[in-house]
Amino acid sequence: MIFKKKILPFVVLGGFIALAMIVTNNPPETKRGKPSMAPQLNVEVQTIGHQPFTVYIDSYGNVRPRTQSALQPQVSGEITSISQNFREGGFFEKGEVLVKLDDRDYVAEIDISKANLFSAKQALAEEQARVEQAKQDWERLGNSGEPSDLVLRKPQLLAAESTVFSAQASLAKAELALERTQIKAPYTGRVLVKSVDIGQYVSQSTQLATIYAVDYVEVRLPIKNKDLPFITLPETTRVKPDKPLVEPEVSIYSELVNTQSWQGKVVRTEGAFDDDSQQLFVVGQIDDPYGEPLNQGLPLKIGQYVSAKITGKTLQDAITIPNKAIYQGSYVFTVVDNKLLRQEISLAWQNSEYALVADGLNAGDLLVLTPLGQVNSGTPIAISNKDGKQMKQQRGQRPNQVKREDKGKSKDKSDQGKLGEAGKRLNRDGDPKDKRPVASASLGGNS
Repeated sequence: MIFKKKILPFVVLGGFIALAMIVTNNPPETKRGKPSMAPQLNVEVQTIGHQPFTVYIDSYGNVRPRTQSALQPQVSGEITSISQNFREGGFFEKGEVLVKLDDRDYVAEIDISKANLFSAKQALAEEQARVEQAKQDWERLGNSGEPSDLVLRKPQLLAAESTVFSAQASLAKAELALERTQIKAPYTGRVLVKSVDIGQYVSQSTQLATIYAVDYVEVRLPIKNKDLPFITLPETTRVKPDKPLVEPEVSIYSELVNTQSWQGKVVRTEGAFDDDSQQLFVVGQIDDPYGEPLNQGLPLKIGQYVSAKITGKTLQDAITIPNKAIYQGSYVFTVVDNKLLRQEISLAWQNSEYALVADGLNAGDLLVLTPLGQVNSGTPIAISNKDGKQMKQQRGQRPNQVKREDKGKSKDKSDQGKLGEAGKRLNRDGDPKDKRPVASASLGGNS
């Protein structure tokens, strides 16, 4: 017993050492299969191609009148009447009388001027008669040669004529002053601010109203420096300053009430870059913005903020892609042999929706439109939609899943086959009713 107690620990220790050596010398092996080539993502793709593309340049600005004036009288007087259109927002036509002043003093001035003119003409007629009498007296006295100007009273005649001219000018001035008591619109326009009303005395320095022309309005639009190569600017030269050769079309938008739009043209380019933004400004013109009534929305208002879309150049062989397919502004994903491929690109121009690709994509490439997260180049994919058409998907599961299930099914079938053969042998070797232990013998067991 004592011998067993001393030897037993060494035997157990030896057994553990032997087991450890066996495990160390025979590490477990795992069967590593090839990476699965089954598609892991379904993506939508677009076939890249060259096609004509018109560049539309986005801009913004405020509506302003082409002409804005301070309406002032040229004579003094009390306002006796005003036009019904002389109010904020009122429209008026060129030549329409907007304000009338008290004209009684000016009518009296006309009468005085007429009287002075009659007197001057009467004095001129008398002087002309004296000149004629002096010429006859010179001839009757038998004097030879031409008489002098003093003899013929020419200085006195010129003085009389000048008096007539002065009286005529005074009358014309009085009539003009009377005409100016009716303050007329210098152009077809609209009242922006009204400053006076009936009964108020005004002088030549009094501002009656602020008015502006309505034949067209303008919008000052900044152009980004990156957009300048893609627009034809309406430039004029000193030799031909009348009208630019090209006037790009511009669409003006406003969402103040409803989405409204007005069509116009870019008519001129400013002569210098803006000091604050260092951008070049162009001027868009909208003709007759108040001519047609609007069923919904509001007409353009002076000072209203609007958005603009200017028609730029048309590129014949352009590659354009939607912005949603671009990642970090520098690369996209394409599909090659049913695998994702990261492709670096460079952009020539970009707006809020599309980008013009300068380099990196070729005609025929399949561009991935589906937004992707953190994926690696080479990931297997399946195309679910191509150029807007739904692609047919093959039925079934992934290939690796099918292989595993097929292996499991074949294993189950083999086990069932073995058990079936054992059962057949069991029936052949002995009667099931026989109580002899023949099953152990047929299965190779020890009795």
